[in-house]
Amino acid sequence: MSAGALDLAPGAALVLDASEWLVERQEPHLGRVHLMNRAGVRQCVSFRFLLNHPQCRSSSLTSSSGANRGRQEMTLKDLKPEKVPLVELRFEHLMEVFCGFRSGDPLHPRPGEPRPEYHPDRTTVSERRQAKVAELEAMDQAAAKLLALDRVGVRTLERWERKRRRFGVIGCADDRWLRESGGHPSISEEVREAILAVREETRLHRSKVDARTRETMIHRYVRETFPSQEIKVPSYDTLRRVWHEWFGPGRGRQRYERSASLPEKDGHVLVTRPGQVVALDTTILPVMVREGVFGDPVRVHLTLALDVYTHSICAFRLTLVSDTSVDVAMVLRDVMLPLPMRADWDGEMEWPYPGLPAAVVAEFVGHRVAALPFFAPETVTTDHGSVYRNHHLVEVQEVIGCRVLPARVLRPQDKQAVERVFGSIRSLLFEHLPGYTGIDTADRGAEPERDGTLTIDAMEHVIATWVVKVWQNRRLGDYAPAWDPGGDHSPNSLFAASFAQTGFAMEIPQPELYYRFLPEHQVKRIHGRRGVKIKGLYYYGDALEPYLHEASSRGGRRKQMWIIRREPRDRRVVFFQDPLTHEWHPLRWTGLPPESQVPAFGDLRAEELLTRVREAGLRPRTDAELLPILLELLGARDPVSNWPSQMTKSQRVEHAREATQAQAASTDRPPASAEPAHPSRQPQQTAGNVLQWPQRAGQTRSSLDAERRRRREAAVPVTPKPPPRLGSSFRERNVFLLPEDDEEEHGGQPAS
Repeated sequence: MSAGALDLAPGAALVLDASEWLVERQEPHLGRVHLMNRAGVRQCVSFRFLLNHPQCRSSSLTSSSGANRGRQEMTLKDLKPEKVPLVELRFEHLMEVFCGFRSGDPLHPRPGEPRPEYHPDRTTVSERRQAKVAELEAMDQAAAKLLALDRVGVRTLERWERKRRRFGVIGCADDRWLRESGGHPSISEEVREAILAVREETRLHRSKVDARTRETMIHRYVRETFPSQEIKVPSYDTLRRVWHEWFGPGRGRQRYERSASLPEKDGHVLVTRPGQVVALDTTILPVMVREGVFGDPVRVHLTLALDVYTHSICAFRLTLVSDTSVDVAMVLRDVMLPLPMRADWDGEMEWPYPGLPAAVVAEFVGHRVAALPFFAPETVTTDHGSVYRNHHLVEVQEVIGCRVLPARVLRPQDKQAVERVFGSIRSLLFEHLPGYTGIDTADRGAEPERDGTLTIDAMEHVIATWVVKVWQNRRLGDYAPAWDPGGDHSPNSLFAASFAQTGFAMEIPQPELYYRFLPEHQVKRIHGRRGVKIKGLYYYGDALEPYLHEASSRGGRRKQMWIIRREPRDRRVVFFQDPLTHEWHPLRWTGLPPESQVPAFGDLRAEELLTRVREAGLRPRTDAELLPILLELLGARDPVSNWPSQMTKSQRVEHAREATQAQAASTDRPPASAEPAHPSRQPQQTAGNVLQWPQRAGQTRSSLDAERRRRREAAVPVTPKPPPRLGSSFRERNVFLLPEDDEEEHGGQPAS
């Protein structure tokens, strides 16, 4: 009998137009059947009418479905583990009766198959059934009972075959193995109503209570709602068991339960292409690393961008102490840029996706590209941290053309993908690195600070290599796509498959995108001697000279305003775009000495500098007078040998943070265009010559010498005459000094 056949045996029930009819008798030779309902009304219909009726089906109460009667169809997973081998053994015997081979496939026979009594070409099905019954009866009764084959006859084999055709292997199971659950007969309709009412009250309105309080509330509801009836309420153990079966263990918090009951406004979002949704999150790296200035062990933050469709780690960034909105903006910029190949990466890590050769991408970009997807994100999902909720990031999303949507409050499913990735990276990579700190302080080792040997740059290289070589080729498992849930897929294979499904738009942003991601400031006037003032500091450069004392030609709301871009990670320079050539030019802080370099400092250090100046009551005319205060804040007045011992760990971390941020800023900054260098302009720091501690001390000492020399020259503008030799005035004015003999003789007489 097929899965869709109607059971028209006498006594079977049919549901016809939502009404139940019993089969009274059938007339196969006439092709009709006689039906009768509960009220005794009879009708005769044809087989053709029943088979073509859209609302005709077998009733689940009287159909010959065994243990499935009145319930959902059984599956092999419903059996207990010890019963599965017995069902498989029954299936093998049934297949030998059916086709002569226990595997059910004549192309894969077992040794000795088919046996003579089960040969399909020499015996009939009835003869094979008789032979199987004789074989099972000849078995030892104890062994046959253990294998559930002690009471097998011809009728049993026929019943197994019918159920096998309908349900598969599970049709060979004994109905007693899947008998209907007894349920809870003591739960009457009134008690059920009371349980549901208490559930609604305690889940959405009241604070969380225990099971004893819920039992009392159920008794109160039954007593006050049905006062005239004698209703017996089950015991506490029964109510607790029913509550657990109906509503689960109840470990949820009241706040989250109320939030989960809120209606969905936008519904479920189906992600169908790369870049449609990018999840962005930040966590503390569970590995102690060493910063590059002092070499102290520090904790860094890991910001991760994950493509929800392919589960590709598109970009990541390590920031010391904490990340800022600029760091998040640069992560979004990294998502749009192809990852360059590194020196120690082999050819297997190069761009492998079919449909777009690696040579074409390399020619378009200008360098070899690694096997990591890049695209323009459409929607970015974040949490509610302050770094993701500010005006600067709103401007960034307008530049990119995407939407930055914070996850819904108390909805972890909105960004659970990136949370799962953090856990996977921890177990797959971070736990194998020295300096691993564990999940919390209770799982931490004895001295993870001493075990940490990797620097921030080394850790970044390890993570990048692992992402390209391991994560992008790792089997997804439960995260397979909807169009192939059972297939084997990796982030790289899904990204390659998206080429054929949705195509790929290779849009690579211009290097000037870096400047557009920086915070902007509006300046109304360019001072002739000081330049532009940005957050309390003046900046000047050759690019400002053609526009001194001129208003901008900009109109609209920011009429006659000059736009200056500030790098929060390195306050030594700001950036100005020439309105004629549209080229970006750096403007150096006017307080920088002309012949040396000042260590990097960010927004926090600049605000502290200006606060100290205001508290001291100073009103310097030029920014050069702020340099000694800045050097004092940087801790540069102490001798080099005493710096590490005199400074606290928090101060060292602040210094290392500023150097790391300056290095990240110089790395993100595109190469400067060729322009004439100002005599006082010095080359900026690059990623290859970031100031380390010894070089920083030397440059600080030279900065102090240059400042002292400038003050001496300003105090004495004219070089003074050198003083006379010691005793020269005594020799000139002494009246008792005898004259020297004249060497010339006059007339043979000595000169008088």
